[in-house]
Amino acid sequence: MAKPQKEPHITLTEGSIRVHWGEKTLTILPTSLPPNTEDPADFTIDLDSILTWDAPHDEIEIEVEELQKITTAIEEEFERLGLVVEFE
Repeated sequence: MAKPQKEPHITLTEGSIRVHWGEKTLTILPTSLPPNTEDPADFTIDLDSILTWDAPHDEIEIEVEELQKITTAIEEEFERLGLVVEFE
């Protein structure tokens, strides 16, 4: 029997971020920014839009502690790749 994942695994896809955590998945799409934004980040995330996991776990709310671990994992992955992520 596989052990549950203690930390989220981040995958960057073309136009989205996929978070895999155990059997659950979260797809994060970028937030649109005004065209005159100086030094825009490679990816901007609206934290208020992250509420639940993707189907079939879409009735499970993402807890604050989980969201903190997800954002930390995203920051680490972007830093590893030399990209910039911004959270709003």
